[in-house]
Amino acid sequence: MASIHWALLLFLVQLPILATSSAHSDGNLTLWCHPDQAAALLQLKQSFFAAETTATILPSWQNGTNCCLWEGIICDASFGLVTVLDLSGYGLNSYGLDPALFSLKSLRRLDLSMNSLGDYSYNITTAEFERLALLTHLNFSNSGLDGQIPIGISKLVNLVSLDLSSHRVSDYDDPTSAGDSFNHLREPNFEILVANLNNLRELYLDGVQIMSSSGEDWGKALAKYVPHLQVLSLEGCRLNGPIHHSLSSLHSLVAINLGSNDAGPIPEFFADFPNLSELQLSDMNLQGWFPQRFFQLKNLRVLDLSSNPNLSGHLPNFPHASSLYTLRLEGTNFSSAKPSSSGNFKLLRELTLDGKFLSMDFLSSFGVLGSLRQLKVSLMDSHKELGSILSWIGDLRNLTSLELYVCDFSWTMPSSIGNLKALRSLTMFDCNLPRPILSEIGNLIGLQKLELSDCKLHGSMASSVHNLTNLRSLYIGSCDACGTMPAAIGYLRNFLKSMVIWYSQLSGPIPYAIGQLKELTHLTIFGGNISGRIPTGHIPAPLFALPKLRYLNLGSNQLSGPIEEFDAPSSCLQLVSLSRNSLAGKFPKSFFQLAELVHLEINLNNFEDSVDLSSFGRLRKLTGLDLSHNKLSVMIDEGNNSLSTSLFGLDELGLACCNITKIPSFLTHLDRMVYLDLSCNKITGDIPKLIWERWNNSLLQLNLSHNMFTGMQLTSYALPFSRSLEVFDLSSNRLQGQIPMPDLSSEYLDYSHNFFSSVLPNFTLYLSNTNYLSMSNNSINGYIPETVCNSSLDVLDLSHNNFSGPIPSCLIENARRSVLNLRENHFEGTLPSNITSECTFQTIDLHDNKIEGQIPRGLSNCSYLEVLDIGNNRIVDTFPSWLGELSNLYVLILRSNRFYGSIDGDIGNHKSRGYFSSLQILDLALNNFSGKMNSEWFGQLKAMMANFNGSGDIVRATNLNGMAEYYQDSTEITYKGSYVTFVRILTTLKAIDLSNNRLEGTIPESVGRLVSLRVLNMSHNGFTGEIPTQLGGVTDLESLDLSCNQLSGEISQELTNLTSLTTLNLSDNQLVGKIPQSRQFPTFDSNSFEGNLGLCGPPFSNPCGVSLAPPGMARMEKSSNVDIILFLFVGLGFGVGFAAAILMRWGRIGKWFVKSARALWRT
Repeated sequence: MASIHWALLLFLVQLPILATSSAHSDGNLTLWCHPDQAAALLQLKQSFFAAETTATILPSWQNGTNCCLWEGIICDASFGLVTVLDLSGYGLNSYGLDPALFSLKSLRRLDLSMNSLGDYSYNITTAEFERLALLTHLNFSNSGLDGQIPIGISKLVNLVSLDLSSHRVSDYDDPTSAGDSFNHLREPNFEILVANLNNLRELYLDGVQIMSSSGEDWGKALAKYVPHLQVLSLEGCRLNGPIHHSLSSLHSLVAINLGSNDAGPIPEFFADFPNLSELQLSDMNLQGWFPQRFFQLKNLRVLDLSSNPNLSGHLPNFPHASSLYTLRLEGTNFSSAKPSSSGNFKLLRELTLDGKFLSMDFLSSFGVLGSLRQLKVSLMDSHKELGSILSWIGDLRNLTSLELYVCDFSWTMPSSIGNLKALRSLTMFDCNLPRPILSEIGNLIGLQKLELSDCKLHGSMASSVHNLTNLRSLYIGSCDACGTMPAAIGYLRNFLKSMVIWYSQLSGPIPYAIGQLKELTHLTIFGGNISGRIPTGHIPAPLFALPKLRYLNLGSNQLSGPIEEFDAPSSCLQLVSLSRNSLAGKFPKSFFQLAELVHLEINLNNFEDSVDLSSFGRLRKLTGLDLSHNKLSVMIDEGNNSLSTSLFGLDELGLACCNITKIPSFLTHLDRMVYLDLSCNKITGDIPKLIWERWNNSLLQLNLSHNMFTGMQLTSYALPFSRSLEVFDLSSNRLQGQIPMPDLSSEYLDYSHNFFSSVLPNFTLYLSNTNYLSMSNNSINGYIPETVCNSSLDVLDLSHNNFSGPIPSCLIENARRSVLNLRENHFEGTLPSNITSECTFQTIDLHDNKIEGQIPRGLSNCSYLEVLDIGNNRIVDTFPSWLGELSNLYVLILRSNRFYGSIDGDIGNHKSRGYFSSLQILDLALNNFSGKMNSEWFGQLKAMMANFNGSGDIVRATNLNGMAEYYQDSTEITYKGSYVTFVRILTTLKAIDLSNNRLEGTIPESVGRLVSLRVLNMSHNGFTGEIPTQLGGVTDLESLDLSCNQLSGEISQELTNLTSLTTLNLSDNQLVGKIPQSRQFPTFDSNSFEGNLGLCGPPFSNPCGVSLAPPGMARMEKSSNVDIILFLFVGLGFGVGFAAAILMRWGRIGKWFVKSARALWRT
């Protein structure tokens, strides 16, 4: 009885513990986790902020509950310690790894892959990882962690699997998928990383930039320190040099992936690894013959040799069936031996081939591919056996996935594609798809995914779409598709989840049938000609109310009109992008009802309203907001502090051109900012230091340009950013003093249009990754150091400053850059001559400096050159006719130098190869060119002969690595009598200025072939003869100046055809007769014709037909101005007369002097 009492007492004591214990579904009891670990996990949770894919972050992680039962957590059964933390793919965001993570010392497995976790160096020391000494599995792949791999990982001696890979993720079906990482190994280097990892079996470092590691370095390190490695994956790690033979000791290797490196040739010892099942060697610049031994490996399942165009080989005849499941040969030179048997590839499930080398004999060597499920074939655009090959594909009845790249179906009309009833995924890239093929696609009723990219579609998509009722995903990208979006899209209402139409030519309105797609989660119609209003109303449902829609992108179309307020907004909508349209009206208040909204972009529209920024505080999950470039006035309530708490997750903000006068105060409470654009406002005062002190770990793009900032809150001119910026733009403010530089190089730096006076002495050290640098329009003094050539600058603009000294020769000789603009400085010396064929210049602008010598002949190697401006220097040279072979050159300015000789002397040597065929602006004014103009010279200027309708397009540089929207060529020419700056060069701006030289002879009639010419200035030369009547055919001409020559005869009536002419100057010639009075001519005053004593009629007061001077006098009127002056002053001595002639040679003083002299003569 006593024993029963003791047992009952023991039960009552244990009852609370049993009551608070939990059981898994398998019935095993779970111990309570340790309170300190639960607290650490809750602190870790607090470091994550709202992601687009999750309404609530880790909802099971609640204080007071057993953390061993939380999602992603596994505890050991003996002590309740956390041993596994797996948050892979939870869509988590953070600024970096929270220190609380490293207090979980009992962890064996840690998986944070497929998230966006910020920077490795944020908030932790490099040794923190050493505290996780028990880890056996660490997976940070695609976690968004950037920067140097922490050295503490190298101390985790128990690691069995390490995955730090960063594959580029691009999934248009899931716009919320994890972002890319940029990881690198410098210190520690690769050898230090693996030196202690003797137990490692799996190593994945794909995409990690392994700095300065040759094949010998990393091969020896693996062989020495990781002898039992089974999986090695180093794809895209920038490895160089041959693979070292020491790697042959790793007999345990099962999988090898070395793709996208330059690590050839293929080591044959890989074929000695008995357990090798996966070998991926794509895009490695492999050459030569691929050893057949690899095909004999009994365990080999995956062989990827793709994208090695210089790799040859053939498929052997197998005595037994091949073990391969996957074989990728596209982009190689593989062929086949004559088949002696069939059925060698019975197990093959995935096959990729290069269409260039396909033949039916080659395909027959595969035998019956009954197991094949995935097929990819590329480059079949004009294959002679295309019909047979497509029929062969059509017989693969078990195919579930088919990809065809570069295929011209207009050569054949196979019906076999429609036989693939098991097909679930069809991808076509750069294919020519006539109407019958579109109909065949429509017969694939089991299709779930259809992707058409860069294709030419002949006919409507309606015939393809309406039968595909099982479609889940539809992608049409950059296709030449005509017509409107088919209303038949409504037939896909049962299953369609993702529809992306990207840069296609579909036009017209968005069909209301889209409102029937109740399963749609992702809708993108971007970069097309879609017009009209966004569908609203209740039947069909408005786009904003589709029940499952999460992602809506209608950017870069022609949508117009207001957005009507909508009822019952979607409870799922997270991203709305309507940027770059013509939407107008009030800002829709219904947007504030989208409770799940994470990102809103309405920039670059015509919305006109006053918007209270505090209203966005209702959108608690908002992380991105862009209202820029509308007609909005954004009101900032500085007394409202709630925004800093309600928008605590905001890290992307665009308020450009929103009429704000100060930086919103709530920004000072945000710990993180990735993108901030406050440009084009009226903000004054200092730029706050929080930008580089608080946001230094997160900021990627900062644009504060076009404001009225006068200072910066600085403690150092090296701004302490701990990550490399993409954009740092302070242009067009009132900043002065020394230019501050981000501590880590920024891709785009713009300090132009300020009052800066100096740069850091070592400023080039901060340009290691800079592609674009503009310091133009400041007052900066000093020299350009040679070290500027150590940068990767693609655009360097230092124009309109006070730089002096020589131009570093390496800037022109050795650099691979697109734009060099040193205009209006004080540079001196000569230009370097050793310019190689690797020249990539598109623009060289050295206008208004003190450069001497000749034009470097090496510029003929710059085949991309579009703009060359060396005007207003001290160049002494002949006309560079050798530049005429540069087919892209459209601006050539040599004005105000010391050029001499004939302009067209070598034209005969260049005609057959094209001669200035793209030139549209030519300025040779104020030089010493002489001689007659060859009529063939004007006849070579092809670009000036083409008729243009409309206002023309802006000429943009095309090879600026994505920066074409930032840099724009400009030029200065004499236009309508004034020296005018064109900040944008249009394709319609065609100009020739040959003024102020010593050219002579008649004006060639061929000038009349330049029908698109807008400006022609041949003044102040010695041209004789009549004005060619053919000039009347240049009907686009707006400005014509032939003044100060010796032209004679009458003004041709054909010149009245120049109805666009607004400026005409024929003064100071020897023209006679009546001035034409039709069309434009009556609008020109007497200044256009003065100095021609033989002209009569309006605007002169002397009527025609009345002789006012004796014949001798008329002949005397033909004397030159200098003759008149010399005659008048002969009584004073030739010294005085000649001096006066020089003083009045050109300009207003000279004209006044001539008028006075003539008046004196007449009296």
